[in-house]
Amino acid sequence: MENNFDINNLVRENVKTMKPYSSARDEFKDFDVAQMIFLDANENPYQNGVNRYPDPQQSSVKAVLAKQRNLKVDQVLLGNGSDEVLDLLFRAFCEPKVDNVITLPPTYGMYGVLANINAVENREVLLSQDFQPQIESILEAVDANTKMIFLCSPNNPTGNSFADESVVTLLQNFKGLVVIDEAYIDFSKKPSWLNELDEYPNLIITQTLSKAYGLAGIRLGICYASVAIIAVLNKIKPPYNVNELTQQRALERLADKEKIQLEIDSIVIQRDNLLKVLNEVKFVSKIHPTEANFVLIKVDDANKRYNELIQKGIVIRNRTTQPLCENTLRLTVGTADENKILMEALKAIG
Repeated sequence: MENNFDINNLVRENVKTMKPYSSARDEFKDFDVAQMIFLDANENPYQNGVNRYPDPQQSSVKAVLAKQRNLKVDQVLLGNGSDEVLDLLFRAFCEPKVDNVITLPPTYGMYGVLANINAVENREVLLSQDFQPQIESILEAVDANTKMIFLCSPNNPTGNSFADESVVTLLQNFKGLVVIDEAYIDFSKKPSWLNELDEYPNLIITQTLSKAYGLAGIRLGICYASVAIIAVLNKIKPPYNVNELTQQRALERLADKEKIQLEIDSIVIQRDNLLKVLNEVKFVSKIHPTEANFVLIKVDDANKRYNELIQKGIVIRNRTTQPLCENTLRLTVGTADENKILMEALKAIG
């Protein structure tokens, strides 16, 4: 692929010239830590498991992720949830009040929030009626100051994946960064775009341990990209952005691959069962195809049905205010027992 991509054309000037903060832990990484006495960081010296600052580079977690995904360790960046990873992208590549990004509503709302926080114009190009990127419109919206295009695939809240040919067209024709958010990729039959990182230097992929891995509470987001892009992000990330407890819990969970896969398989089975039963609910007029751990349904009156479910103690997501999502509800796939209760409630209020 040749689109004359050059990462140096995208990095903010102040980021290019800045000297990153050097933590004490960065300065002795080539030594035998077990034999050293730490009197450098003003820590409490009494051991309790978390009295020392965590590894600022999360080396152990990155090593496991890189091995499992067949990547280099320096192609991985970790953050305090995917939101921090996405925020770092804005701060590294987008000049406030100058640059812009493109998002494709309906989609994950934090892209727009982060653009606003960082004083970056968010150019919205709606998805098509079948929730696919409108490539011509996207490329028409691009100008010299467009730094990133955000693709959520499988998409939240619609649940569908984007066509491969659309993604490739953007990667080949856009000289900025194409960010593919794969928070829900583990529930899809489509392969991750991780396999294409070496092919497209402008490709960035974000993932998370919050969904399929069941670790939403520890807040660990992941960015996969070229060595050059990761190096830029490492310059600006906070030194201890991923705490010790998060790193430990992530390592434990990543080691249990069989259990993770069993849970994913179970969620997919429950999702398919839920889709079948939804056809029996009278006020549901459309069930959108999904490759995620949720399903978007169109109903007669989303506000009414949402409130009725709340009264029954069931919390779902009302997406009716989102573009192309009038009178839609997003249902997360629960356990078999939770799904049974949900379906009984839907039938009762119908």
